[in-house]
Amino acid sequence: MNPGEISLPIFGEGFVIDPPNAISIFGFNIYLYGLFLTAGFIFAGLYMYKRRDMLGLTKDNVLDLIILAVPCGIVGARIYYALFNFADYFGPGNWLNIFKVREGGLAIYGGVIGGVVAFFVYSRVKKIPVGKLLDAAAFGLLIGQALGRWGNFFNREAHGSETDLPWKMGLASSTGGTIYVHPTFLYESLWNVVGLVVLHVFSKKRKTAYHGQYFLLYMAWYGLGRYMIEGLRTDSLYIMNSNIRVSQLLAAVSLAVAVVLLLRNGRRKKAALLIGGGTTTLDGDGVSISD
Repeated sequence: MNPGEISLPIFGEGFVIDPPNAISIFGFNIYLYGLFLTAGFIFAGLYMYKRRDMLGLTKDNVLDLIILAVPCGIVGARIYYALFNFADYFGPGNWLNIFKVREGGLAIYGGVIGGVVAFFVYSRVKKIPVGKLLDAAAFGLLIGQALGRWGNFFNREAHGSETDLPWKMGLASSTGGTIYVHPTFLYESLWNVVGLVVLHVFSKKRKTAYHGQYFLLYMAWYGLGRYMIEGLRTDSLYIMNSNIRVSQLLAAVSLAVAVVLLLRNGRRKKAALLIGGGTTTLDGDGVSISD
């Protein structure tokens, strides 16, 4: 195989493609990874805008959140990646490398953290319950991550270890042969699509019991999927010189925290119903009962 070729045996043994990772416009390279990330932000914003009434947000709120999410997400993703590749960015003579974003180096979890921090600040400024904003973010994150992962396909990155499964992906090896690997970018993209469908249907069938419930469901779903998928990858970020994968640990913590909070809030709601005998809603501060 040529260095850039990708074989997909599931479509036939001779099925080989060599998609570009960038397109050139007037001599300026536009990387497909960036285009897919941009598409993710756009479609996430459109979804949030379309369902703003269900989310309890105004048009201005949604537009503000989109404007905030893009730069804060990119900054968070870059800082996260740089911190766990410390020598490449903070060693002698490497300080300016952190600004060379076009050379690659973004971490999705860092983007999520950056966006969440921005939403917390916005909630304080606008006096909107942060749980309400995070609920909107849950849908947007699933859409953005599902689309953004396809940028990894064009970059020939974020793949897993070698496998013989029917849906394996063939890449050129350093020795000139072909290695067949797990298409982990595809696993995560599909996992997010399924999560989006489940959360969308759930939100259509019933209203959230409290602000932040959709986001907790997102945390649990994404954390479970990322924990399993990250274990297959060969390009994980590690904690210093340990064998602990940063994103896998964070996924496990996210899953555990989300499950604990979902169970706790579920018990509070049940207890309030038993005591009050009426309809119950939970908000960000606790349980309120109304007959």
